[in-house]
Amino acid sequence: MKTTLNGWANEFRDVLLDNFVPFWTQYSPDYEYGGYLCGFMRDGELFYEDKSVWQQGRSLWMFSKLYNEFGQKQEWLKCAKCGYDFINKYCFADNGHMYFRVTRDGRPLVERRYYFSEAFAVMGYAEYYKATGLVEAKERAIKLFDKMLYYYTTPGVFAPKVNPNTRKNRGHSIVMIMMNVAQCMREIDDSPKYDEVISSSLDTILNMFVKEDEKALFETVGANGERLNTPDGRFINPGHSLETAWFMMKEAVHRKDAKLMEKCIQITEWSIERGWDNEKGGMFYFVDVENKPVLSLEWDMKLLWVHCEAMIALTYAYWYTGDRKYTALFDKIKSYVFAHYPDVGHPEWFGHLHRDGTPINYIKGSDWKGPFHNVRAFMILSQMLTRIANGEKLEF
Repeated sequence: MKTTLNGWANEFRDVLLDNFVPFWTQYSPDYEYGGYLCGFMRDGELFYEDKSVWQQGRSLWMFSKLYNEFGQKQEWLKCAKCGYDFINKYCFADNGHMYFRVTRDGRPLVERRYYFSEAFAVMGYAEYYKATGLVEAKERAIKLFDKMLYYYTTPGVFAPKVNPNTRKNRGHSIVMIMMNVAQCMREIDDSPKYDEVISSSLDTILNMFVKEDEKALFETVGANGERLNTPDGRFINPGHSLETAWFMMKEAVHRKDAKLMEKCIQITEWSIERGWDNEKGGMFYFVDVENKPVLSLEWDMKLLWVHCEAMIALTYAYWYTGDRKYTALFDKIKSYVFAHYPDVGHPEWFGHLHRDGTPINYIKGSDWKGPFHNVRAFMILSQMLTRIANGEKLEF
């Protein structure tokens, strides 16, 4: 098994450092206007110039993380600074809320009711602080996290998507991201508020969104965790469930909490069982818990990021249990990924496939496809698989 694990680790590292990272290092940093370009054709040709603010924070995080953990290359630090300066100068509205999209030269285009832009900026700031020791970056991270926490805990700051006088919903995604951002901030700041946010998030996810009887982690529930008999209430996002599972697994390792780890492994099994397409292979984007129609027409697409989250969760499951059923599942998903997403003869990989595994288009970058889920996963997997192969144990 050691040989297999080392082989997998090397595969992920080679793709990461020889394919993904060179593409984004070459094409994404915009040294004319600052920040990161996002919209690329198959070989790096720019097909639109507007900039996703999500991707500004995510790319700042990526280049800083590469510098911190994969060799202190000055090129990566230069790329990180390009994003750090652009975010600070152009990505905030006068009220302090971050935009969703800006023009290439930083003029505002779209501001949404959500604060995921803030989440990725905080993560980027925190990692950039680790790379540079720049106190200003740490201060920005703390201040912006506090802004997020205010949004999160203050009803009515943003107009709700669904009229709360008619139906009070709770969404899983914001709870998930608050937990993950708090985990990132805990690495650079010793305030107890991060553990408080993480504990609250764990409680909410496990007691409101996880339904044992239906073996599922739901995306939307009622105000008190009620199961809703609506398309939204039956909706399962396997990728989000798996991403949340490994965020919680990371926390279980940090807290040495065996019960939490075992629950997360259950969620991983449920999510893969529900999400895997037994007919054509790969993970569905969305499913209905009762196998009723999903209103989102992209439900049967096969997205790379979903498979990335599955591979991380399965690696944690194997590391904790030593049970080879998890490496068998890992190998099945990895085999699908390496058979369908690489664009042979061209840089980077496809992000979106039809159900039959053929590419929906040949773009390599957009608002929704950038260097985050795939780069993050291949970083984590190359590191974790090496540690497991070297005999490192999880201690609980």
